[in-house]
Amino acid sequence: MRDYFIAGNWKMHKTRAEAADLAKDLVAQLKDGKHKYLVAPSFTSLETVGAIVKGTNIMLGAQNMASEEQGAHTGEVSVLQLKDLGVQAVILGHSERRHIYKEDDALINKKVKLALQHGMEVILCVGELLEERESGKAEAVCETQTVKGLEGVSAAELAKVTIAYEPVWAIGTGKTATPEDADAIHAYVRKVVAKLYGEDAAKKICIQYGGSVKADNAAQLMAKENIDGALVGGAALKADTFVPIAKFG
Repeated sequence: MRDYFIAGNWKMHKTRAEAADLAKDLVAQLKDGKHKYLVAPSFTSLETVGAIVKGTNIMLGAQNMASEEQGAHTGEVSVLQLKDLGVQAVILGHSERRHIYKEDDALINKKVKLALQHGMEVILCVGELLEERESGKAEAVCETQTVKGLEGVSAAELAKVTIAYEPVWAIGTGKTATPEDADAIHAYVRKVVAKLYGEDAAKKICIQYGGSVKADNAAQLMAKENIDGALVGGAALKADTFVPIAKFG
């Protein structure tokens, strides 16, 4: 049986004071939660939020990281710096990184391997654009992103990887894939993992859904056989919208 994993991606929101207030609310309200939880604040708030969630049932996540360990990379943040702040997991390949900042599969794969090499958990995001879905390419796009994202990742390392399926057309738009549509892609991605690592690994891997997840659709999505959690954006920015998702069921 896979555990549900609910993660909040705060994106480029919150000052340190605002992040601290939200983190304190979540620690208080999720202390009796029965699922796995993570929050990913901006880099500037990682230390602040990390001190608040340390020792609780909420993991500290980062929204991205550099593909190199250290060096002359102005404006980047390294895996060593993230570990130093107590970061336990990193979100990689988010559609905004892929499509706005033009990160390709090879760069994302380099980051995935570097994070795993340093013992961090990884949330690897995959998902198709609206035109790709409309032209019948959703499965092919997700397969390519999964295969290339996991290239060189060992079976042992896969235990630290979560895949997040995020249809790009559903992120921040209010549109959500139907639970059936989402489950179909999740099932397909699970088959891709089975081809790469075997049936047992495919049964164990956690696949989250991301894309306008809200309190009123979370339970329906989580009820599906292949949906194992949520990567939440907008609704993660307030305790009163994130907690009901985190405590669904």
